[in-house]
Amino acid sequence: MENTESFESRINLNELNNTYESLKNQFSKVIIGQSKMIDYMLVAMLSNGHVLLEGVPGIAKTLSAKLMAKSISSGFSRIQFTPDLMPSDVLGTSIFNMSNSHFEFNKGPIFSNIILIDEINRAPAKTQSALFEVMEERQATIDGKTYILDTPFIVFATQNPIEQEGTYRLPEAQLDRFIFKIIVDYPSVDEELQILNNNHERKTKSELDQIEAIFTGEQIKAYQELVSKIHIDENLRKYIAQVIGKTRNNGSLFLGASPRASLAIMISSKAYAAIKGRDFVTPDDIKKMCYPVLRHRLILSPEKEMEGVTTEQIIKQIVESVEIPR
Repeated sequence: MENTESFESRINLNELNNTYESLKNQFSKVIIGQSKMIDYMLVAMLSNGHVLLEGVPGIAKTLSAKLMAKSISSGFSRIQFTPDLMPSDVLGTSIFNMSNSHFEFNKGPIFSNIILIDEINRAPAKTQSALFEVMEERQATIDGKTYILDTPFIVFATQNPIEQEGTYRLPEAQLDRFIFKIIVDYPSVDEELQILNNNHERKTKSELDQIEAIFTGEQIKAYQELVSKIHIDENLRKYIAQVIGKTRNNGSLFLGASPRASLAIMISSKAYAAIKGRDFVTPDDIKKMCYPVLRHRLILSPEKEMEGVTTEQIIKQIVESVEIPR
């Protein structure tokens, strides 16, 4: 174990924690329950990562992304993915200017800070591929010219796991570009009642009217730098590597996790520790982050899929099989 006595100054997380509490209070005015989803969305932003929200229609996936965007004083774009959507509808296109006889590039909706892609699995492969470069490298190369996107740049994408007609499965390469896949569940009976009561009391007021910007894009960048300084012991880094290694030689899995997954677990564990007011990572932080980081990156073997085994079960088996550092 590293000598933690050499870990000098404590990191001041007061401002970040105050922002976190304000964000939760704002969301609670509109979103009932789903506290884990809200935590994960903020952790992903602090980790400079993109989020895939999966759940049936009507459980506030799109609304949550819109609320998060409104809580930040920065640019926001919403792109509704459809089967006839073209890459140029996302990235933009060059238009010939008659007055100066030159082509001018008109930026598409992807050139913003917070991007909501609704029903991402409804667009065909050609349009899906348009997201590869922008999501990983925060830049777009069009007609041989590279355009750098503004920071922060965070994509929130939604998809419905049930409806398959008119949808296209996301390629593994694109799934790997999402730091988290968050499963959004149905509310409990008590939460459902609270949703009804809130809607009744709100009458004709919009949910978004109750949300105001509580932090800026510049603050997000500052918080991301703060998160990078959170301490993680060398034995915990080894623990992450062992968990990822077990996904690559597992008989239940056809495809294991890449080094991008281990990096995602480390940075998201730091971010989760930060929002909980700690300047160091614990094994529990890592175990919590393994599920949203790995569930969309692992592919079950055909035999296990036929047996009805889930990815969540395999992740649990792997995490529990690796000895926790003391």
